[in-house]
Amino acid sequence: MSFSDLFDSGFKKRNESHFAAIVRVAMADGIITTEEQQFLDRLAQRLEIGEGDFKAILKNYESHPINPPASYDLRLERLFDLVRMVHVDNIKEDEEHTLLKKLAVGLGFHAVNVKYITDKALTLVKNGVDLDTFIEEIKNMNK
Repeated sequence: MSFSDLFDSGFKKRNESHFAAIVRVAMADGIITTEEQQFLDRLAQRLEIGEGDFKAILKNYESHPINPPASYDLRLERLFDLVRMVHVDNIKEDEEHTLLKKLAVGLGFHAVNVKYITDKALTLVKNGVDLDTFIEEIKNMNK
């Protein structure tokens, strides 16, 4: 196995774990709606998740660990994806808020600030901001 194969394998595992975390949010209410399925399809494509892996993750999403990225910007990017999934699901269940907070801590956000960060993130996504604005606004919260 070459060095590049090792890198690709780690990159793929992180993407699969991130995708599984988002599936976990979608499944918080026990179903995947049409909007959630469309979001998952787009995200799987973006994360280069093949159809076989997609189906395997949907079937066994809880077996994938949450691997937090080292970069703060990448953590914010993943948080943005998670919050968008919760928003698509219309945030009707407290369970989804609780799961989002847990996933945010799993992504490396400090438990003391996670409620404030996720509330701000939800507000930003509801207001339709793009990823760059989302990252900038979350970063400005800490100043």
